[in-house]
Amino acid sequence: MVRVKICGITTLEEALAAVDCGAHALGFVFAESPRRVDPVQVRRIVQKLPPFVCKVGVFVNARRDDVFRLAAYCGLDALQFHGEEGPEYCRGWRWPVIKAFRVRDRSFIEEITRYRVSACLLDAFVPGRRGGTGVSFNWQLAREAGGLGRIVLAGGLSPANVEEAIRTVHPFAVDVSSGVETEGKKDPEKMRALMAAVRRADDGIPGL
Repeated sequence: MVRVKICGITTLEEALAAVDCGAHALGFVFAESPRRVDPVQVRRIVQKLPPFVCKVGVFVNARRDDVFRLAAYCGLDALQFHGEEGPEYCRGWRWPVIKAFRVRDRSFIEEITRYRVSACLLDAFVPGRRGGTGVSFNWQLAREAGGLGRIVLAGGLSPANVEEAIRTVHPFAVDVSSGVETEGKKDPEKMRALMAAVRRADDGIPGL
């Protein structure tokens, strides 16, 4: 089954709504973003979540010791690096690492081969923006990377297009933020619609 991460969670209400809709993972952004969260806030949310939900911290070019401290304090389960973190930076963590790559052309495929991480997240390249842009990219490029490891597909995904995206790319997981928001807040109806579309896609792909 394709896993679903709802990213940019900012409140307990959003977190519980995402979990109730069936999300497998929640993303908390610690970098500069309209969805940036405070560590104390994240810790309180995490403590009230049910078991078997993966809590992912999203960082951009952060100091290693800061990441370690925040991850331990907040009770995170995985780390997502969305900046220029190199292969060496991504090694040696006690948590699984997801490395994000912004896709402009096929050059990202060669870059991925330099990394030894748990999963690679593919997002659209938007100058000056790190994610949550609502912009998609050529999914055929993401499909080409499928043989290089677990692919997490991001970038402009929504209930309207996630089924097609999954059927095209066959990713390990999808990562959605702005596509399930209304006026900057996570929308339970959109999250339910997203999960329904993911299930439809799963039903049509043998072996998932």
